[in-house]
Formats: sequence, C-alpha cells, structure tokens
Amino acid sequence: MSDPATVLIADDHAPTRADIRSILEEDGRFTVVWEAGDAPAAVAAAVEGKPQVCLLDVRMPGGGVAAAWEISARLPDTKIVMLTVSRDDKDLFAALRAGASGYLLKDVAPDRLADALESVLSGESALPGSLVARLVAEFRDRGPRRRTPVSAESTGAQLTSREWQVLELMRQGLTTAQIARRLVVSPATVRSHVAAILRKLRVPDREAALKLFEGS
Repeated sequence: MSDPATVLIADDHAPTRADIRSILEEDGRFTVVWEAGDAPAAVAAAVEGKPQVCLLDVRMPGGGVAAAWEISARLPDTKIVMLTVSRDDKDLFAALRAGASGYLLKDVAPDRLADALESVLSGESALPGSLVARLVAEFRDRGPRRRTPVSAESTGAQLTSREWQVLELMRQGLTTAQIARRLVVSPATVRSHVAAILRKLRVPDREAALKLFEGS
C-alpha cells in the first residue's frame, strides 16, 4: 500500500480546516501535514513542505487565487484544488488560469472530496458538473472570434496570443482593471499590452483600434 498523499489546507476558518482534515485523514489516502490561515502563510508552507496537494480557499485573506498562482509557479509538480463557497464564474476562471487543477464547492460530499483529490493526483481535473457547463460556454464564446478580424490582417499586424486576448476583451467593453482581473495580471501589464497593440495596429488610441473590428 502506498503512503498517504501529503496535503496542505489553507482556509481562514479554523473549524473548516479541522473538518477537512478529519474527512481526509479518516479516508486513509491522505495526510494533512500543513495548515494555513491566509495566502502568504499558504505559500510559505507550500514552498517549505512541498505537499502533493494544496487545498485552498478562494476568499481567504490575501486571496486563494494569488496563492495558487505563486504556488503553481514555484512548485509545478504540486496539485492545487480550490475549495470555496463561490460559484462566481470570475473566481472559477481566475483559479484555473492561476494553475488550479480543481475547483470544488464546500458543500461537496465528504467521500467526493477525497475521490476528487485522488483524481487530481492522477492527472485529471475536478470540477462540479454545474461549473463545467459554464467553462465550456466561456471558451466556446471566446475562442472562435479571437483571430477573425480581417481589418487587422490588412494592417500587417502580428499580434501575440496574449495581445489578441486583450484585444478581444477590449471589444467586449472591459476596462483595464476588469481585463487585469480576468487575466490575473496587473493593470500595468494590461496597459503595456494595449500600448503594443496600438503600435502594431498603427492607431492612436483604443477607440481607433476597436473601429478596425466593427462588423467583424
């Protein structure tokens, strides 16, 4: 029999951490060896202990998504699963972009929680059925249009994949701050991408850039 997988639980609610620890350790396939109450502590514990799975609360102090981003960058072999009450699409998409392999709601059945973590360790993703449909709809909505504008091609512009993504979000009417949250980057990074887009499209401002796509 293989050794139990090591788990870090990060949640600012101590009773929740205790409940999760009890569920996982009674299951026998996991051992909780680290706990944290906020994002900085979660990152520090993960880097020090290198757990096989990090179970992170989205809304904990410091932000679960921020913690996921940092942990996934520094520990690419560690699996990350968000455990949250949030059904917000923005939280779901941000978590997945930050490197999470799973996004589970806190009302998940105890036996389902352990099975989901085992699936993630096996290389699968763990998402509630109700959220999978939203994820599919999001990518179906965004994917086909990202590289379609004929007007941009006529300028000879060679935009990067990220610049096309930023341009599409501009077309959707999102502000710099909203684009930054959607892509989980800083507003300064978004402004840098916008400046590159304007330069490559040879237009003076965002409005002129968007006019190139009218009717496309």
